Amino acid sequence: MTKIGYIVGSLSSTSINRRLAKALERLAASAQVELTEIRIDELPFYSPDFDADYPQVARDFKQAIADVDGVLLVTPEYSRSIPGYLKNALDWASRPWGQNSFTGKPTAVIGTSGGPISAAIAQQHLKSILTHFASPQLGQPEGFIQSTPGLFTEEGEVTDEETAGFLVGYLNAFVELIKRVNGSAASAA
Repeated sequence: MTKIGYIVGSLSSTSINRRLAKALERLAASAQVELTEIRIDELPFYSPDFDADYPQVARDFKQAIADVDGVLLVTPEYSRSIPGYLKNALDWASRPWGQNSFTGKPTAVIGTSGGPISAAIAQQHLKSILTHFASPQLGQPEGFIQSTPGLFTEEGEVTDEETAGFLVGYLNAFVELIKRVNGSAASAA
């Protein structure tokens, strides 16, 4: 079974992106995936002052990324970009210099919003950061989900069959990317 860690970029208790993540978690079994949340809510704000002595919470965060086969980033769009707290987590993951947790780690980006562009600009900014990190990314399908009232229940149920089917296909495509990347890494060793 493929182990995927997911990071939710919103800290809101009523986040529709957290509901999307829960929906993906619920659908994961049909894609033969084990989804585990990699939490970012306890990370302090990053500063290079920490590079010489990383706090335990940041070491645990980096270890959680190392322990999975791929990372799924579920992001809302704030002011036409990613939330500051998600960027902070990426800064922690990319440091100290030369120890970027995302280098070579397969990633996928998905997000939801009530608007018709469904966090598309935030996702493009996030993909730009992941490209800088040398992280192999899922290019297609793209995960722009327009959230309508009731689309995702608090328990993670998807109330629209077409959306549920898309999400399973999305997870399957990510698993295929992970297999290609990790398979090629294994054969090179």
